[in-house]
Amino acid sequence: MRLLRFISVLLFIVLPMTVFAAHHEGMKKAKTIDELAAMYDSSSCKTCHEKIYQDWEKSTHSRSIFGTGRTAATIKTTIEVGLKGWDYSGVKKPEDVKVKHLMICAKCHLPQLQDAEDSVAQEIVKAVYAYSAGDEKAESTLKKLSINCMVCHNRNAIIHKWVDGFPEKGVVYGSKDGVHADTANPKMKKSPIMGESILCGQCHGLGPNFELENPSQCGTLYGSYLWAYQAEGGTEKCQDCHMRKSGLGHNMQSYRDPGMGKAAVKFDVEAYGHYWRDGAKIVPQAFVKVEMTNKTGHTIPDG
Repeated sequence: MRLLRFISVLLFIVLPMTVFAAHHEGMKKAKTIDELAAMYDSSSCKTCHEKIYQDWEKSTHSRSIFGTGRTAATIKTTIEVGLKGWDYSGVKKPEDVKVKHLMICAKCHLPQLQDAEDSVAQEIVKAVYAYSAGDEKAESTLKKLSINCMVCHNRNAIIHKWVDGFPEKGVVYGSKDGVHADTANPKMKKSPIMGESILCGQCHGLGPNFELENPSQCGTLYGSYLWAYQAEGGTEKCQDCHMRKSGLGHNMQSYRDPGMGKAAVKFDVEAYGHYWRDGAKIVPQAFVKVEMTNKTGHTIPDG
């Protein structure tokens, strides 16, 4: 069993991007940001799942390529400090950036970028630089792209594609098979990983990402979860803490949320003061002891 699990995880790490990225057979690649956004449009989900949709809108997933503004800024830094400085990247100026270059960040922040042409990468780069220069419209442009319902419940809902098949167009993957009351996605099918941490692990980290031409390492939570928590007998899934027990549902916050932060770290604080005599001079001193205990199933912080 352990050997099979190891092989499964190993395949997940090294499986070529062309296989990992596959979405729908014969699907045309998006040429613009608007086309890519339309390809993964999940607005119709709000009709029946309004509360879930509203929770998702509060999460950073709903603006994954923009983030808090920090993600967009970091993409610019990656281009300026990383890509332009690496001799063999082929990037001498922002106009040289292609999809394969942005996948250093987009593998997690926008995996569906693999379903787009290089022209979309260029649109993203222009918007990132424009946002950095204070263009408010650029922020709106970047927020059109996100990790939404159709990414988790369709595109990334199946990992072992040679075993379980490739995600099908018009299908929403979840916990059961059946009819789905959505004309755009009229079918429901069971995903073998929907309730498992490996679903989240696709983006929240095994790094470094050796399948990229220039491996990067940012998120490593899933690796920590596997080897430091689950291997020691831990049984909670990502969804247990970040969705169910927290009560956040599809908001799925992390340590930035006060509730999640309180649940993640235990603080024991002890403080006392006294007077210290330095020759003829009496100096008041204070001592504060802080003990922090990580109560999560992984390292913190991440990224």
